[in-house]
Amino acid sequence: MKKFFKYFVIFLALGLVYTVYTNYPRLNLITGFSAKSTASIVFLADRTLESVEEFDNNFPPITEGASSVDKVSKTTSAKVFGLKKRTAVYREGLGAVLVNDEYDENEPYLVPKRDKTPKALPFPYGNLPQKDTVFKNVDYNRINGAVDQAFDKNGDWNKKTRSLLVVYKDQIIAEQYADGFDENSLHLGWSMTKSVMSTVYGVLNEQGKMDVNSRAPIVEWQNDERAEITINNLLQMNSGLDWVEDYFIISDVTKMLFLESDMTKSAIEKPLVGKPNESWYYSSGTSNLLSGILRNQFDSRQAYLDFWYSDFIDRIGMHSMTVEADMAGNYVASSYAWATARDWAKFGLLYEHDGNWNGDQVLTAEWIDYATTPTNTSNNTYGAQLWLNANGKFPDAPRNMFYADGFQGQHVFVLQDQDLVIVRTGLSDIDYNYIIKEVLESIK
Repeated sequence: MKKFFKYFVIFLALGLVYTVYTNYPRLNLITGFSAKSTASIVFLADRTLESVEEFDNNFPPITEGASSVDKVSKTTSAKVFGLKKRTAVYREGLGAVLVNDEYDENEPYLVPKRDKTPKALPFPYGNLPQKDTVFKNVDYNRINGAVDQAFDKNGDWNKKTRSLLVVYKDQIIAEQYADGFDENSLHLGWSMTKSVMSTVYGVLNEQGKMDVNSRAPIVEWQNDERAEITINNLLQMNSGLDWVEDYFIISDVTKMLFLESDMTKSAIEKPLVGKPNESWYYSSGTSNLLSGILRNQFDSRQAYLDFWYSDFIDRIGMHSMTVEADMAGNYVASSYAWATARDWAKFGLLYEHDGNWNGDQVLTAEWIDYATTPTNTSNNTYGAQLWLNANGKFPDAPRNMFYADGFQGQHVFVLQDQDLVIVRTGLSDIDYNYIIKEVLESIK
């Protein structure tokens, strides 16, 4: 028996050594994800470490990471098998960020200046409750039944929906949240942040300060074939730059999000593997490069930080939103915007109303047309950092529906002709076509 136990212990030790050896290159990514996710959720979304571990960090290989929280310093740390410790720091106004050995906790940093003055108007244009409106043409029982189908029941953990919100003619006609969440809960948009960033370009366009057809102002590209890449090509993910977008291996996107201190530079050194305007490929590096180009449109970093909020986010009352920044102080335009479901709905409503926010023309109707026009070689699926239904991916939705889309099933669907915005957040995809179909058929 003792000999068996001895061999069993040796077997376990060898197994542990093998596991560590084969996974060691990934440990930085595992602990990076764990530390960053935990810091954002605990300090920004105001949830517990236990909640993070049970729901948000509970998928392989992230489950291998063990996180801890220091609420005094507002930091989190994560390790795997006691190795590869990574630390994330929460900075008020900028959100959570992974840090490296160069980080100086005593060095001051800039934060965006915001105006969150409440407006005495009903939702969506102010902070008062929405008007008590009942639409005679809406079958509320059917629409609520469809919304209810999106949520898990009786302890199941398959659909993982956290919020589902339907806005019709500026009125919330259906709204439901998972246990532990409500209308004040913040939800990470992941790649819906790309659509937020694109909207900032749209605001600059409306102000006459941005020509998207101009060449991308990247010094490193000016003496080679990349000099032909335009801002339009970058917005449409059609630059031809090399990039690997795979979240489950060591790839360009995971190295950028979990290793780089300045994410705006990750795509700059990439070579062309296709021709600009002829090679559509999804790239989060492109979105962060665009954030860096935005930074250079302003005389100071403070102006860059402020503009996103003053001229867009707070301008339409999305006061719950925080766009997190990297260690260098640049907004992570690929991935890290947080907001309530209702504020994500306001984003959709701005587009539904052709860029007009209660009389304030934030975007031009021409920009909406541009952002929702299919990109060359995208098979009618993509515009300017917005996804399209022009190819009928959702067969029961209008072909002119467009949407923001994020990892793990974050969506803001905009159906302009039907006066509808549908918001869904969660941790996995569901049958969106069913939801859209039922919502449409609930309105006579």
